[in-house]
Amino acid sequence: MISDDELFVTLDHMHSVPAFNGRAGFCHKGGRALAARYGLDWGQIVNDGGIVASKLVATGDAMAMHLVEFARQEVCDGQ
Repeated sequence: MISDDELFVTLDHMHSVPAFNGRAGFCHKGGRALAARYGLDWGQIVNDGGIVASKLVATGDAMAMHLVEFARQEVCDGQ
C-alpha cells in the first residue's frame, strides 16, 4: 500500500471525488477554504497540481480524509 508521504493528491482527484452532496467533485472555493483553515498554501497546491496526502491527513478534516482515500483508491486502481 502506498504511504501518505508517497501519495500525491491531485486537482483531478479533487474535481472527481464523490462529494457529500451526491455530486462529483469538490470545488475550488471549498479547497481554498480548507487550505486557509489549516494553513496550507492554496497557490502552491494549484501550482504543483496537488498536495502530498500526509499534509491533508494531518488536518484530520473529514473532507480531506475523504479526498485522500479516494485518491488512494484511484492510484491503486491505476487511474
